[in-house]
Amino acid sequence: MFHRAELLLVWGLCCWVSQSSAIVIRADAEVTVDDWDTITLNCSFTSNEVVSSATSVTWSFQSSQPDNQFSKNSHTILYFANGKAFPGQAEFKERLHFIGDINKRDVSIQLSHVQFSDNGIYFCDVKNPPDVEGERAQTKLHVVRFYIPYEAEFSPPLVPIGVVVIIIIIIIIIIIIIISATVLTIYCKRRSRKGKC
Repeated sequence: MFHRAELLLVWGLCCWVSQSSAIVIRADAEVTVDDWDTITLNCSFTSNEVVSSATSVTWSFQSSQPDNQFSKNSHTILYFANGKAFPGQAEFKERLHFIGDINKRDVSIQLSHVQFSDNGIYFCDVKNPPDVEGERAQTKLHVVRFYIPYEAEFSPPLVPIGVVVIIIIIIIIIIIIIISATVLTIYCKRRSRKGKC
C-alpha cells in the first residue's frame, strides 16, 4: 500500500510529464490589411522536444461571412510536413506561402492579393511528437478597402509659389502693354485728325 508521500511524488511526476509534453502555440490575435495587399500571418511554438521530420503544421481558415463556403467550420488551407508545404483549398493555392523556419519554431505564412472573402479566423496548429497536446492559436483577419481621402483624391496639384508670382508679373506686363497700345492708338487717331500724329 502506498504511503501519502509516495502518492504525492507519483502525482507530481505525472503533472510534470503532462506539462512537459504540452506544446504552446502563439499567433497575433488580430490583423488588419488593405484589400489586394500582402499580409504575413505570424505563428510560433514552444516545445520541449527537438524539431524533427515528424513535426507538422496545419493552417486552417473559417470565414466570418455567412454566405461564404468556409463559414460553417474551419478548412485546411495549408499543411506542412517533412520540409514541404502542401496547399489545401483552391481559393488559397496560388496566394498562400509558407515563409517560416520550422527549425526556429516559426511557422508563419504569407497571403497575397488579399480579398474581402479572406475575412475570418486563421488557425495555426503544430504537432511536434510526442508534444501533440496543445491549443491551436488563432488570428482574426480584417480586410478593409484601401481609402484615399476625398481632399487628396480631388485636390488640384500644388504649384510652387515662385511660378505663381512669375505668371502674375507676366499677366500684369501684358495688361500694361495692351492698355498702353490702346491709349497710344486712341491718342494717335485724335492727333491724326489734326494732322499731328
